[in-house]
Amino acid sequence: MVAPRAAWKGFLKVGSVSCGVKIVGATSEASKVHFRILNRKDGLPVKSVYADEETGKPVDAEDQVKGFEVEKDEFLQIEPDDIKALKLTSKHTLEVGEFVSIDEIDTRYLEKPYYLIPADGAALEAYCVIRDAMRNKGVAARSCVVLYQRGREVLIQPYGKGMVMTELRNHNEMVSQDSVFDGLKTQKYDPELLEIAGMLIDKKVTTFDPSKFEDTYEDALIAMIDAKRRGKQPPKPAPKPRENVINLAEVLKKSLEQEGLGTPKKSASPKRKTA
Repeated sequence: MVAPRAAWKGFLKVGSVSCGVKIVGATSEASKVHFRILNRKDGLPVKSVYADEETGKPVDAEDQVKGFEVEKDEFLQIEPDDIKALKLTSKHTLEVGEFVSIDEIDTRYLEKPYYLIPADGAALEAYCVIRDAMRNKGVAARSCVVLYQRGREVLIQPYGKGMVMTELRNHNEMVSQDSVFDGLKTQKYDPELLEIAGMLIDKKVTTFDPSKFEDTYEDALIAMIDAKRRGKQPPKPAPKPRENVINLAEVLKKSLEQEGLGTPKKSASPKRKTA
């Protein structure tokens, strides 16, 4: 098996303790269905090119340069050397600024995972000490790194024999939950419905096993492609969902029957005390 290529090499630094580390991608798109864009007339692939907005003529790679729009239609050219000249510690060091309890991590901010591994044998001892100390304390380390020419806030936490580094979304990228949930009104319902729903949940509780996850859209794409290759009709589309449930109690009880569970018995009403 070919060792994965490192996306970044540098140092993990906690106080005065540091060790050489490498960042390796933890995800792969290799198994996904990928399409090419074709010319409908001759069936041949087409390619995208950068063209001058005014003349429409293609611009060669050596003539392309990054630009920042300072005013409408007024751009400041940024040369590659301008970016390389930036002196950022995070270009070569994952310096831990603080530790946070793993239980307090807001999972909405977690974006893309990487494996963080020792760069060499000399780094192994310090790497293991930092990993095990975090595991014992139940914390993750917050840091930042320049990856693919972008500064990224990251979270580092123990994972098995190694550590995982996860890119974090910025706070200004997140939509406020108040702007979404404020319109939800408090709903009153029969406590028996909650009990029935709880029974259905208990019936389906299992362990978190990603190997059982299914990408139904990807599966449908493969089935459609296979049918077209064989000259057959593509699979029928899934039926549209029905309207909202009208009688929730009836539907929940029917679900219990389908799962082989009995309907919960109603608790007897408390007797009133007589004077």
